[in-house]
Amino acid sequence: MLRHVAAAYLAASSFAAFAQAVYPSKPVRIIVPYPAGGTTDIIARIAANQLTERLKQSFIVENKAGASGAIGSQAVAQAAPDGYTLVMATASSHGINSALQKSLPYDAVKDFAPITVVANTPNIIIANPAVPVKNLQELIALAKKEPGRINFGSTSAGGSPHMSAELLKMMAGIDMTHVPYKGAAPMLTDLIGGQVQIGFDNLPSSIGFVKSGKVRALAVTTARRWPGAPDIPTVAESGVPGYEVSGWFGLLAPAGTPREILNKLQGTIAEAVKSPEVAKQLNDLGAEPVANKPEVFAQEIKDDVEKWRKVVKTTGVKLD
Repeated sequence: MLRHVAAAYLAASSFAAFAQAVYPSKPVRIIVPYPAGGTTDIIARIAANQLTERLKQSFIVENKAGASGAIGSQAVAQAAPDGYTLVMATASSHGINSALQKSLPYDAVKDFAPITVVANTPNIIIANPAVPVKNLQELIALAKKEPGRINFGSTSAGGSPHMSAELLKMMAGIDMTHVPYKGAAPMLTDLIGGQVQIGFDNLPSSIGFVKSGKVRALAVTTARRWPGAPDIPTVAESGVPGYEVSGWFGLLAPAGTPREILNKLQGTIAEAVKSPEVAKQLNDLGAEPVANKPEVFAQEIKDDVEKWRKVVKTTGVKLD
């Protein structure tokens, strides 16, 4: 009996060592569960380029948008656990969706094997320059004076930017009308064109428009000012104490993927984000490099699911 157990253990160890040694032996897909051009897509392509360069195999980004990230995430949850199909997950696809979508076709905790958070970002509140507000305090005052008349766009119904707005509405005691979009690019186009007055977005996809003057930055949603944009105040210091929302962007594999493969991918990303070139690339976008361990990331997902369930219960927000 002991010989059989030992043989099985050796066989498993040999397979794990083999999987680590040869992986990846063919192209790897990184599913982005949102449209091209948004923050998730930008960070996924940075990660894919680094993995391709360092592991000498193609990592191909594939956009599979829909249902606030649920369609692309479900495709990965159902994929073979061999390391060749990954997802660039977000606080929206795996934290907020678990709170908002009653019939979510995957379990954010049980159906995935966390690899690493690639980067954290704040969300940002931005305005069309024609809107007569220069800061968040003035926006709150205007919204209180004209409840429901201000339209705000977000990157998707139920996404992290949308939930940032709902939390602001609750904590500041204001009413604004939500206009959901399918991604950052169409939302920003309409914000710049004046179809909506206010926008809630991830910082990386908006920072270029802020710097060019096409939109006006009002506040970032993190507890502290963002190092890459130190002139933009936080929501908390703009009259809403205790407010905080941050976003994460991380790689997940299907549950059951060999730990050796997860470790190889995590180690490669960690090496990449430590390089001055990649760190600067992320910082310039308004993103903070992370590259934490799989078990740390796993706990972060569990904590995020619990946090957003509490927020949804308190605010009563529902998908539009």
